[in-house]
Amino acid sequence: MKIIVDLNDLRKARLALTGTLGLVPTMGYLHEGHISLVKRAKEENDHVGVSIFVNPTQFGPNEDLSRYPRNLDRDLQLLSSAGADVVWTPTPEMVYPQNFQTYVNVENVTQPLEGKHRPGHFRGVATVVAKLFNAFTPDRAYFGQKDAQQVIVIKQMARDLNFPLEVIVCPTVREADGLALSSRNTYLNADERKAATVLYRALIAAKDSFDKGERDAETLRAIMSSAIAKESLAREEYVSAADPDTLAELNLIQNGVLLSMAARIGKTRLIDNFLLP
Repeated sequence: MKIIVDLNDLRKARLALTGTLGLVPTMGYLHEGHISLVKRAKEENDHVGVSIFVNPTQFGPNEDLSRYPRNLDRDLQLLSSAGADVVWTPTPEMVYPQNFQTYVNVENVTQPLEGKHRPGHFRGVATVVAKLFNAFTPDRAYFGQKDAQQVIVIKQMARDLNFPLEVIVCPTVREADGLALSSRNTYLNADERKAATVLYRALIAAKDSFDKGERDAETLRAIMSSAIAKESLAREEYVSAADPDTLAELNLIQNGVLLSMAARIGKTRLIDNFLLP
């Protein structure tokens, strides 16, 4: 496994690879969700590239950039065991050099949900992912369904900017009690960790109603809100029952629905979603 910092070295390494390349962009502090993406990429490509970069432009001024968990040595051990071929660990100065002025702004699908509550977040995401696509020139790029809106934004950007690659969405990996794996779970204390399963419980409650025939979106939103309200350590930020492609909130569900939510457990902000056909 090659570990690369310099962009020119990455480009040389990429030119030396023959066959297909799958890319797994990450911010590090890897968990089994990330590793599942690497393993999927390994199955479907001749080579696997991984980026580890805590991207400052997708964090707001009062968010957790400075305390976002980092452990590069552990990450590299995990990636080596999972079969990654090339790992790029650039510095912020390499990705955003002095006098950097160009950003990628995806319009409509960035406005609701995470975009509404984290202004500028998706501008940072789209910009860094575009730069990663340019640096690695992958044939396929792998992302987790847990970040559902991010996936929609990246797919839109890849289409609009004619990136010659396929965006692959992989299932959310969960703990045994349903909590979606996230690097931010490390912020939770024991009581908060127990309470954090409320996101999954709220989604399950809405899914159960959907499976029994409920198609009124507002009813499903109310079910999710009610479940979150019963957890004393949780504070709802939003619940959504939206069109899976446009993210417009639905009234009557006819062709599938993306159920999603954000909640604060103590001081930690968590998100989760179910995509229902």
